[in-house]
Amino acid sequence: MPEDKRLQIVTLISGGGSNLQALIDAQRQGLPIRIAAVISNRADALGLERARRHGIPAEILSHGDYPDRNAYDADLKCLIDRYDPGLVILAGFMRILTPEFVTHYHGRMLNIHPSLLPKFRGLHTHQRALDTGETRHGASVHFVTAELDGGPVVLQAEVPVLPQDDNARLAARVLEQEHRIYPTVVGWFAEGRLRLGEDGRPWLDGEPIEKPFFIK
Repeated sequence: MPEDKRLQIVTLISGGGSNLQALIDAQRQGLPIRIAAVISNRADALGLERARRHGIPAEILSHGDYPDRNAYDADLKCLIDRYDPGLVILAGFMRILTPEFVTHYHGRMLNIHPSLLPKFRGLHTHQRALDTGETRHGASVHFVTAELDGGPVVLQAEVPVLPQDDNARLAARVLEQEHRIYPTVVGWFAEGRLRLGEDGRPWLDGEPIEKPFFIK
């Protein structure tokens, strides 16, 4: 049989896994990735069932079983490394990661965040955008560093904030854009086009990304 040259990926989730589904769909449509495992810190995460339906190993590692963050992340690292991934994907994984964990996957861990970073790091981004009167909002894909939601951004997508928006309406439109841009960036990485340079900047096709790419 021919060698499988697709990029091996492990995806971390805590909830419904809609971005996981976007990556599963992209894989089935020819994106050169293989989702080797899905890991959740919550046994009730609906994304685990998405994985199982597609024959992807679904692992549960509950943070409640551990005395502290360092102990949990140590075992999480061991579990991930059993699958030997070339890339680790955070897809709604609601955990703050320890610096040691992040360093272990330096340059090979991506996250998607529901804001136009550097605005609105952390939680409740949609309501914060509404509360501060933003006229534009969106999502960002970035490399993960030890700084929370502070890693270098690769690609962003914008949505307008409409007068009739509430948290749910705005979140739904942003999520549609997340499903567009996350597979795009993962594809760039899988194709060898994207990397995190020694200078701390993302590089695409041999050129540094001075400012994040942006789509509306």
